[in-house]
Amino acid sequence: MIYFDSDYMVGAHPNVLRALIDTNMLHTPGYGRDSFTAEAARKILEACGLDSGEIFFLEGGTQTNAVVIDRLLDHNDGVIAAETAHINVHEAGAIEATGHKILSLPHSDGKLAAEDIRQYICDFYADETHRYMVRPAMVYISYPTELGTVYSLSELEAIASVCREAGIPLYLDGARLAYGLAAASDVTLADIARLCDVFYIGGTKCGALFGEAVVTRRPELLPRFDSLIKLHGATLAKGRLLGVQFSTLFTDSLYESIGRHAVDLAMRLKEGFRAKGISLYMDSPTNQQFFVLPNHKIDELRKTVSFELWGPRGDTETPVRFVTDWATTDADIDTLLSAL
Repeated sequence: MIYFDSDYMVGAHPNVLRALIDTNMLHTPGYGRDSFTAEAARKILEACGLDSGEIFFLEGGTQTNAVVIDRLLDHNDGVIAAETAHINVHEAGAIEATGHKILSLPHSDGKLAAEDIRQYICDFYADETHRYMVRPAMVYISYPTELGTVYSLSELEAIASVCREAGIPLYLDGARLAYGLAAASDVTLADIARLCDVFYIGGTKCGALFGEAVVTRRPELLPRFDSLIKLHGATLAKGRLLGVQFSTLFTDSLYESIGRHAVDLAMRLKEGFRAKGISLYMDSPTNQQFFVLPNHKIDELRKTVSFELWGPRGDTETPVRFVTDWATTDADIDTLLSAL
């Protein structure tokens, strides 16, 4: 059996695992007050092109989204997001559980449009009863989106401009950021750090055993953030495990190479499917690839290949998703295409 279900099915990249083993018997302070965490933060700020800012490390994506959004919003505020956004579809109401409403907007291939955001905010304040409504107080996007698409630099700049006009923060979910950056033609990590008020660099899906790194160039937006992380039960006592992993991911461009490897193989996969006459469900440039397969072909493939249905099974055909990662090999792609 070969696996294309998601990009967190295997453990850690060998370099990351080796670093964890090499540091395993060291005694260090807890809660991220160790030298490895400080080194990881320094490397990340440098990679982001930031002279100053703050880095916080958490364990998983949903946890990170819930804590960050809870900090950025007042209790009666809401977060603007696409209808397909991860926080709106696949996080089991984690944001609502913190007391914040998700204000979902229509999307285009998983992406929000700056003008739609602007219009929603204008309409809100034009309503004479807005004081009794949930205020749109931040914008959430992800890179890549839930459908594997990426924002162009001009699209990101337009959304950031709307947020600054409205005086609200722009937050970017980077669970798969390595793959988004590898697929982007004109967006860099420094661009994201410049345009987004807060974002996170995904580790769990990008070579780490677990972990996400929250980055902000505006620390004043996250006051007493360590305390809020603790309140959410999200503080890792052995915090150096996060520092060691991210220090390794940001050594010798490992994070970038993980992204490139997965995207290169995803493009091989897509080209192979299209050559066999398989229709795209979504044209994704990243490590997530979406197709429409006849149900009988799905049943046949699943005898040797593991992958996800993207939504409910249809009567005769169904959208499906295949995902590559740092551990995917050329042989895996060959085997899949042969089975297809």
